[in-house]
Amino acid sequence: MGSQGRGGDPLKDIRSTRGKELEGKRVVLCVTGSVASIEIPSLARELMRHGAEVNVAMSDSAEKLVRPEALEWATGNPVVRKLTGKTEHVRLAGNWNGKADLVLVAPCTANTISKMSLGIDDTPVTTLASMALGGGIPLLVCPAAHEPMYRNPAVLANIQRLNERGVEFVGPRFEEGKAKMATVGEIVEASIRRLAKKDLEGRRIIITGGPTAEFIDPVRVITNFSSGKMGVALAKEAWVRGAEVSYIFGGKLAPPEYIRSRVVVTTEEMRDAVLDELGKGKCDAFIMAAAPADFAPEARAKAKIRTRDGALSLKLKPSPKIIDEVRKDWPEVYLVAFKAETAPTRDELTRAAKNFRKESGADMVVANDVSGGKAFGADTNSVLVVHDGGSKSTGELSKREIASVVLDEVSKSLRRPTPRKA
Repeated sequence: MGSQGRGGDPLKDIRSTRGKELEGKRVVLCVTGSVASIEIPSLARELMRHGAEVNVAMSDSAEKLVRPEALEWATGNPVVRKLTGKTEHVRLAGNWNGKADLVLVAPCTANTISKMSLGIDDTPVTTLASMALGGGIPLLVCPAAHEPMYRNPAVLANIQRLNERGVEFVGPRFEEGKAKMATVGEIVEASIRRLAKKDLEGRRIIITGGPTAEFIDPVRVITNFSSGKMGVALAKEAWVRGAEVSYIFGGKLAPPEYIRSRVVVTTEEMRDAVLDELGKGKCDAFIMAAAPADFAPEARAKAKIRTRDGALSLKLKPSPKIIDEVRKDWPEVYLVAFKAETAPTRDELTRAAKNFRKESGADMVVANDVSGGKAFGADTNSVLVVHDGGSKSTGELSKREIASVVLDEVSKSLRRPTPRKA
């Protein structure tokens, strides 16, 4: 890119390096006088890494904790410290084509929450919040306060009043007697969700991810190299698009706390969890991105097997086929199956994916070649998507981008006037 970075601005050369979810979006980041404001340069940079153009406005109290120069560096844009004859609030949130797509107040003190609720505009932050509320700009608020202050009935009543006006709150986290600001990751995901298309709103989607393990004895297992990154990417993307998500996973990679999840160990536990979730009510789509162990020892030793006893022979039995049970008992659910194959050519992979789709009854198969351990644990992948409309290769993409491709097709299929044939 050269020394000038992307777009000729070295302060903005990080834009879209982690995703394009916020490309073309302007976020006005409003900072108030909480000690959590020291995290805001990192938040601004992370929003930019997902494509956003970020402008900062701050109160006098915030300046005592974080310097405007730090936030100017973080965003590459001048910081609004007071309102002048340049009508900064109108330029950022007025009714014109260049206005903000999102006003994000982080951290937001109890004092500022109450002022926003009562329509008091005495700082750049409260004035921009007022502009957002009056102009239909999404307003996202991230509270931070001592817990007793946050739980003040007057503050809670003001939060409720803002909720009723369409304001969304992210956090807080209650720790150490404090109502702490949500993490940077949670705020970024909430921002993406608020601005994303809501083509899965009102839909319930169950997703599996990660590996399962089958016990040989209490300390040894049969498992595989699945990391669970694809499952987490799918769960996050479905949540961003407005779906009600239930995520069932094996392994150590847990999803963010805002996604409802259950952790399992064995394939049988995963099967039972999936069937339990399906039995709780209407499910629109089931995405089997997990890599359950296909075989388990016929007998599990009750005590650790001694290696000094010599060679060990294991007799294996097939593990439950979760996809088969889902298709049999819930034929109306749109079923997406992931298939890892050792198929080094496109023709071989296509043939394997189509055969698997026919055998499993899946509506869509997402296949990839894992020859030599490719894709396991990686942040990117290249997949082949096979469904009624044909097949297509994605090329090398991030797993979040692959999740978007998959959910685009799920969304289109769920919107079709003629439902799939059971």
